Amino acid sequence: MQINGLAAVVTGGASGLGAATAARLASLGAKVALFDLNAEAGEAHAKEIGGKFFTVNVTDEASVEAALEAAEAAHGKARILVNCAGIAPPAKVINRDGSAIALADFARIVNINLIGTFNVLSKFAARIFDAEPVGEERGVIINTASVAAFDGQAGQAAYGASKAGIAGMTLPIARDLARSGIRVCAIAPGIFGTPMLRGLPQDVQDSLAAEVTNPKRLGEPEEFARLAAFIVENGYMNGETIRIDGALRMR
Repeated sequence: MQINGLAAVVTGGASGLGAATAARLASLGAKVALFDLNAEAGEAHAKEIGGKFFTVNVTDEASVEAALEAAEAAHGKARILVNCAGIAPPAKVINRDGSAIALADFARIVNINLIGTFNVLSKFAARIFDAEPVGEERGVIINTASVAAFDGQAGQAAYGASKAGIAGMTLPIARDLARSGIRVCAIAPGIFGTPMLRGLPQDVQDSLAAEVTNPKRLGEPEEFARLAAFIVENGYMNGETIRIDGALRMR
């Protein structure tokens, strides 16, 4: 699928991996709609890349429906969706005082990362399931998993579960949407230099980078974005979760 001239939606598009992906798609000629809760950063980034920003809560059905409708009115029917919205707070099963994690804290992470991703992708797919094909397909969905789906750390029970869910639903959804000509993949990034990580002390960043096999550095959001664009353009990529992590294996 050629990106130039197509409408795209990027969730979590105000910062980090989502912002880099939105910028990459825009540079390749896409008409990009950024979905995020951070209106100030989202509006600024949308202006910078020539896109449109929409305030969206990915866990709310009405919010997602309204944003997809507004984005379509602005850019036409979107054919590309990249889901980057998510959170990664530490959440150990047992707190330092010996109490169990509040179920609401576990559920919040799963709700935003996994259910929010499904909420957006299902409504996106419903809008194009019978649209005029673009070449041999109607659309491409890329979700963001994580290496934590496969080798999560202590404190990542909820996060790892949410990202394992994204990896686990990739093939079934690709099969579900095959009859509509919609491809589905996921990207599982390792340790990337997002604003959150770049805000950590340099010695902590260096320690994290030392865990990467090669190259020994944090991944750049633009590297994630280039992989997302490659998946969109390569019509035979489907049903796969792709690690991009410098051969990192967390332990």
